[in-house]
Amino acid sequence: MITRKRLATGACALLAALSVALLPTGAAADEPAAKESPKVELVLDVSGSMRAKDIDGKSRMSAAKQAFNEVLDAVPEEVRLGIRTLGADYPGNDRKRGCKDTRALYPVGPLDRTEAKTAVATLAPTGWTPIGPALLGAADDLGKDGATKRIVLITDGEDTCGVDPCQIARQIAAEGIHLVIDTLGLVPDAKTRQQLACIAEATGGTYTSVHHTEDLAGRVKQLVDRAADPVVTPVATRGAARCEKAPQLKPGLYTDRESFGEHRWYRVDLLPGQELRASVSVSADRAVNNDYGVLLRAVTLHGREIVRGSEAGDGRTDVISTGLRYPKPEADDGPGDAKPAAETVCLQVSNSFSAPPSVKTTPGMPVELTVDVVDGPASASDIASFGLGRGWWLLGVLVLVGFLAGLLWGWLSRWRVAVWRTN
Repeated sequence: MITRKRLATGACALLAALSVALLPTGAAADEPAAKESPKVELVLDVSGSMRAKDIDGKSRMSAAKQAFNEVLDAVPEEVRLGIRTLGADYPGNDRKRGCKDTRALYPVGPLDRTEAKTAVATLAPTGWTPIGPALLGAADDLGKDGATKRIVLITDGEDTCGVDPCQIARQIAAEGIHLVIDTLGLVPDAKTRQQLACIAEATGGTYTSVHHTEDLAGRVKQLVDRAADPVVTPVATRGAARCEKAPQLKPGLYTDRESFGEHRWYRVDLLPGQELRASVSVSADRAVNNDYGVLLRAVTLHGREIVRGSEAGDGRTDVISTGLRYPKPEADDGPGDAKPAAETVCLQVSNSFSAPPSVKTTPGMPVELTVDVVDGPASASDIASFGLGRGWWLLGVLVLVGFLAGLLWGWLSRWRVAVWRTN
């Protein structure tokens, strides 16, 4: 924090005031430079699957266009906005060409609402779903200046080009250009939810499932408005060796340092009906051995694990990140007007970094921890509601498939025996 020196005497203050008054208007060069306007790029899927008519009785493309019109009317004046498409131009079967089908529909800059709406109105569902190339193109569109940057990806399916867009999102995050990617899935299936959640998590963004036009417009407006908010200044904190002595954190951005192979604890209070969203990034600011990882766990005060997020690396990036989401169920109505008690959630940040003998291990590596507390999901279809329980869905499917396969095999065996006896 920069400490301002007080003036020694009242005479000095008077002299300074007179000096400023006598300066010409053009002498404002000593004033701090104006903050750069935030940038947002809306990336819209215009692939063939957007023809499906399952959003309020209209096609996904029509719902997206209607939502865009509402969003463009509400964009704050200080936001520089752009629009990029994917799958909008090439209708053929050549995968190589289809996977390059992404372009800037409206350049990032001051918004001409009429021009932007006209550009969106011309779109029609066409081709492939090159999400990865579109994210790279959007990152280039936004540039690498000091402005706040946000990509809002709207799609109804997975990447069809064989490139893992989640890995691309991690690469973008590793560049340190302060770019956040939020994802919205239109009537998504399980695989799409998983991929879009991974993309958002890699950059500290959010994932939202969308089933109605009103929800789409409202969520995109919210994300654009969020880009216009002031950048959060990280708060220095120091994690403890045990949860009982850990610092109490409120929603915000925190910085710390962690030694190689260390565990650090922090605490967050969570009310019933709220959802905890946390992410952590550890920077390898010196030479480290390959094969390392970072772990973020949410644990109760009694030591029971609630949910975890982890990520492994092999030396290709300088930053490794992971995150978690924990929705706390609503509490049953208690007697009278008693307020529900908050639950203390312990957050554990661990790493498995190691270094060659010649590398100093002190001070610890930079850690950036983001904590956010929001209203919990309104529907169990939200991916955040599943938590660690997502594995039960796969187990149930496997049991059902095995049961049906057994029935079919038994019926075929009896039929073959019956045919053999007849002949």
